[in-house]
Amino acid sequence: MQKIEPITAKAIEIGDDALVVVLSDRRVRVPWQNCSRRLATASQAERRHAELSPGGYGVHWPLLDEDLSVSGLLRNDNNE
Repeated sequence: MQKIEPITAKAIEIGDDALVVVLSDRRVRVPWQNCSRRLATASQAERRHAELSPGGYGVHWPLLDEDLSVSGLLRNDNNE
């Protein structure tokens, strides 16, 4: 059986209307409404306080107590 490696991000960028996930080969724009209900209704200040996990596997928003995996975010990807 082939082992599938999880997708990891190199960086994230916080925009007014979307989260941008920076991968090694592309940038993926994920509109806030496609991330989660909590992020869709959050303030810009709450959204901007995001942390990429050390391994690049997930994103944490401490002010919202929200954690999302990079793989999960990319299920709704829109390439930039």
